[in-house]
Amino acid sequence: MRPRLRLLLALALAAPVPAAAQGASYEQLQTFSSLLNQIRLNYVDSVSYTVLVQAAIDGVLASLDPHSRFVRRDQAEREAAYEAGVLAGTGVILDEADGALVVLSVLPKSPAARSGIAAGDRLLAINDTASAGLTASDAMEKLIGEKGKRVRLLLARGSRLEPDTVKAGLKFDFIEPRSVSVVRMVDGTTGYIRLSGFHAKAGEEVERALKDLRGKGMKRLLLDLRGNPGGVMVAPVEIATNFFPKRTLVFRTSGRHRSANGEFLTEKDGDFRDLPIILLQDGGSASASEALAGTLQDHDRAVLLGRRSFGKALIQAGLPIPPQGDAVWLTIGRVVTPSGRIIQRAYRGLKYQQYRSFGGVSGAEQDTSQVFLTDRRRHVRGGGGIVPDVEVPRSAELPAWWGTVADSGWIEAVADSVAAGLPRDQGQAAAWLVGGEPWRSGMVAPLLARVHGRLQVAAEPDSAQAGRIGRIMAYRAAEVRWGPDAADALLLRHDPDVRAAMATWDRLPALLAGP
Repeated sequence: MRPRLRLLLALALAAPVPAAAQGASYEQLQTFSSLLNQIRLNYVDSVSYTVLVQAAIDGVLASLDPHSRFVRRDQAEREAAYEAGVLAGTGVILDEADGALVVLSVLPKSPAARSGIAAGDRLLAINDTASAGLTASDAMEKLIGEKGKRVRLLLARGSRLEPDTVKAGLKFDFIEPRSVSVVRMVDGTTGYIRLSGFHAKAGEEVERALKDLRGKGMKRLLLDLRGNPGGVMVAPVEIATNFFPKRTLVFRTSGRHRSANGEFLTEKDGDFRDLPIILLQDGGSASASEALAGTLQDHDRAVLLGRRSFGKALIQAGLPIPPQGDAVWLTIGRVVTPSGRIIQRAYRGLKYQQYRSFGGVSGAEQDTSQVFLTDRRRHVRGGGGIVPDVEVPRSAELPAWWGTVADSGWIEAVADSVAAGLPRDQGQAAAWLVGGEPWRSGMVAPLLARVHGRLQVAAEPDSAQAGRIGRIMAYRAAEVRWGPDAADALLLRHDPDVRAAMATWDRLPALLAGP
């Protein structure tokens, strides 16, 4: 498996080009060179070759697919410094949709998560400079820096016709590249693992978490992939190995070049191959997340609950571009699930903004018309992401003023004040975790009074928004008074998707049964 993966990422040279094709290619290159020369000599403003060539490279890659991209040497070095922990970040993961930079996901316990930035927010400006014209990678580069340095973001939320603006001041902080962010028991038999990314050691982290939960009495598992943007593609294979017999097909790769075609199989009998599983996903679950969800669904190994996944499952290879040490991340193949589904949504004939607008929403008709069969002959469809077996609506969006409030410190001030009056006894935490009136009157109401008085805005959240604000503030109070374990217990108890999953266990056999 690993040698083949390395082979995929070191794509071999193509066969020699015929002489006739070489001649045609030479003429096209001559045309391009002549065009550059005419621009350099006659355009009204002075333009450097560097700017023109960079624009041409971006145009060439954009004509291929939405995910291939060129990386300058200095940009690659900066990204490497962030991955190595030398530079700090904000926890915002950006993507491009409908001509805007959109928050694809927010890393847990990051500065962005604490400020209330949410998936779907649209970036308008960085440090008072408009972000229009920036690519997602360019903007992400500006969100990396020295620990403690601050960056100001202006975002839009809600309707594009009448958007609300959100301001957030973030302080760069080191974010540990962990794949597993939460491991705990929901009740006496239900284990919970939150997988926030697919980093190099994701397989080891998940296996360690499973063994830990088994020792605590786990008989069934909630595997949470919501907001997980993916990562290294070997990780889903290593994770799936825990849940299947040896040599179970996890996914295939399909590409034009022979070395881009392969099968990825589990390498051993998994210790948890009989463990009942419900997998949580949403529109932020992409790439490696979708590969793992697809194989668990195709083999009838788990019930998928939540919302349609993003719809991105392409294999990119990092290839060098001499002589200056630049590189190109080039798409060389597609991920194919065991039943034969291509998860990747269609992009041919679509403008870039059109392609992005469908992310996590729907698939093109030509993608979703074909029916595929799981191992038990359940009907599933390909294209446009993975559709869950049980659909659950999204949680309420936070109000537009939330980012300003989060940056002001009022949330912490109110929650910490309430926490100081709570009993220290861990046994008393159970009453607080129930929620309801103590949260509304003790924290939400005082916070709204501050917003009314100091921001002069009509802060009137609906019941769903008020409930979410209460959960956020209660989490802070529980963490301050009783520690992270109590705070995580509170979130799981009141998470709408987790509640829906807990109500689904009795239906698991029927949902996974064949016709």
